[in-house]
Amino acid sequence: MERDSQLELYVAVADRLKEAHTAVRTLQVPEGVRMALSRKLLVITAAAKHDLTDAARRLDRLMKDLDEGRFPEGD
Repeated sequence: MERDSQLELYVAVADRLKEAHTAVRTLQVPEGVRMALSRKLLVITAAAKHDLTDAARRLDRLMKDLDEGRFPEGD
């Protein structure tokens, strides 16, 4: 039973990560900001390999920030 819920969470996070990458790629922001967002997504992707629940929370936070127009500083 728990394995099924983990699999569902994995699929949901994978789908949302794909959507997030597309969203970041299409943003009209300076290249430094886009790179900072891409790095955040890579960190979340790596975190998903070790702690799927934490990765889902991080992705929720990142997507909320994007939706509200809060972007990280670019290099």
